[in-house]
Amino acid sequence: MQKWEYVTVPLLVHATKQILDNWGEDGWELVQVVPGPNPEQLVAYLKRPKA
Repeated sequence: MQKWEYVTVPLLVHATKQILDNWGEDGWELVQVVPGPNPEQLVAYLKRPKA
């Protein structure tokens, strides 16, 4: 059975692509993006296979 690890990452709207690209380089896959605590921030949920 595949096991996963998860992380939540704050995203700034002016740097979203750069932040997600950096996490993607480390093997993290984007699952969902939800609104953050203020209008200029989002929160990304990511996962990757557990080693």
